[in-house]
Amino acid sequence: MNLKKILIGAIIAVSAMSMLAEATARPAGGGRSIGRQSQNVNRMPAQPAPQAPRQAAPAPAPNTPPPVAPRPSPWKGILGGALLGLGLGALFSHFGLGGALGGAIGSIIMLALLAGVVFFIFRLIRGKSQPSAAPAAFGGSQNVYPMPTQGGSATPEIGSRLQPAPAAAPVQPAHQQWGVPGDFDQASFLRVAKGNFIRLQAAWDKGDVADIREFTTPEVFAEMKLQITERTVADYTDVVSIDAELLGIETSDTEYLASVKFTGMIKPAPDALAEPFHEVWNLAKPVNGSSGWLLAGIQQLA
Repeated sequence: MNLKKILIGAIIAVSAMSMLAEATARPAGGGRSIGRQSQNVNRMPAQPAPQAPRQAAPAPAPNTPPPVAPRPSPWKGILGGALLGLGLGALFSHFGLGGALGGAIGSIIMLALLAGVVFFIFRLIRGKSQPSAAPAAFGGSQNVYPMPTQGGSATPEIGSRLQPAPAAAPVQPAHQQWGVPGDFDQASFLRVAKGNFIRLQAAWDKGDVADIREFTTPEVFAEMKLQITERTVADYTDVVSIDAELLGIETSDTEYLASVKFTGMIKPAPDALAEPFHEVWNLAKPVNGSSGWLLAGIQQLA
């Protein structure tokens, strides 16, 4: 019994640690703003966090018109009337009316029914020779093409009863970069920046402070090293996709500060679904060229 309790407790503890590891997994920097912050980035319009892609909803089934009840056949009434005439003749004979009188009454009824048949056929032929009127259900009114009012037009208001289409989502204006020289090689710069982003995530997961020191400023290195020593479980960061955009470059007397916006999908655990991320890295470089670009700050977008 004691061994069973020990095994159950161990399983619960391992599960809890696994859940804790997934819940506390964060990208490099702990998902917070650290180090140098760009005032130009702070003045940018608030940007909503990217959403994970969703599956398209199935298209609604087309509206089917309600079933139309079959119209009763007029021949059914005519045949019924003929049978009624024959039955009345037989009934009159049964109640003692002479065969001649009963037959005469039956003949009169038959003649009336025949006249009704002729009238029905005449109306049927005449109806087919005339154009049919528009159904009342079209447009919700018998008057499909209303007469124009004074000074109006005879053209019907086609589509006037349709609901207005939903307004299209506003198109985000293209970002206006600040301070980027015309001869700056942005493509090569962003390619190296994305490589450093992935490299820093790997060093962060392993707790490799020596590698982190290689491309961070002393301020950012101190913050990341402190977070690594405080965490109780190792982090997991799998960069599934990444894109980078150069927002702008600020220039002071001593250094350049380039703000790069990273977006993409990242997995916080091996068996977890990829989650969207977006944040800005502020990269600093001395004006005198004594060193290359170093990560000077991570800035979260509102």
